Formats: sequence, structure tokens, C-alpha cells
Amino acid sequence: MNTTLIRRTIFGLAAGALAAGGLGSAAYAQRDPAYDAARSAGKVGEKMDGYLGIVGAESPDLRRLVNDINIKRRAVYAEKAQAANATLEEYALTAGCLAIARTVPGEKYQAPDGTWQTRTSAPPLRDSRCPA
Repeated sequence: MNTTLIRRTIFGLAAGALAAGGLGSAAYAQRDPAYDAARSAGKVGEKMDGYLGIVGAESPDLRRLVNDINIKRRAVYAEKAQAANATLEEYALTAGCLAIARTVPGEKYQAPDGTWQTRTSAPPLRDSRCPA
């Protein structure tokens, strides 16, 4: 299987997981009011590596919330990566591309250069490895 086909397969699986709540139920326990508040306030954002990051000052509660979500995401990614015959890192990057693409204006995301950006009405800056 060539690299492009592998990326498309991973992209399809990751998109399906996001749409079906696969990064949902457990990892998108992110619908927790504390998560929603932190996201809305710009305290957390989506990272290129598929995980949630803390933007700015960190508190113990915020660190616990982010760690919990990331542990759940990693479990989903590991399961889905194995099903796609991909590495955890490949799957997580693809999931990160999708999560960043789904941010809405005002939300934070990590740009390819590692800086935190606030989403505008324009498309987010994307890593060159993200599927088109």
C-alpha cells in the first residue's frame, strides 16, 4: 500500500471516528462543561499531533482535564490505528488535522510552526502532511 493510499485510509477512519463520536463518547467527554468552558475561553486548543493542549497559564484542574481527554484520545487512536494498519503517530496526526479543520472561529489551534492561533473565518493553517 502506498503512502497516499495509507493516508487516505487513515483519514477516512479518523473522519468516521470523529463523525460517529469515536473521539466522542470517551475522548469527547470533552462535552464536559469544564471542557466547553476552557475551549470557549481559549485556555485549550487542538494540537497538530491530535491531542489537546493548554494555551497559556495552567492550573491543576485544567491539567487534569487535558490529561484525561488525551488519555482517552490515545486509547481511541491506538485502536483505530491498529485497525487501519497504521502507526499511532500517523493516526493521531490525521485526527489532529481533522480536529483543527473542525475548529470554529474564536477557538485555539496549533499551527504547523507550533504557535497557538485563534481560528478566524479563514481556513486554519494546516500541516503539509494533512490529507487534502
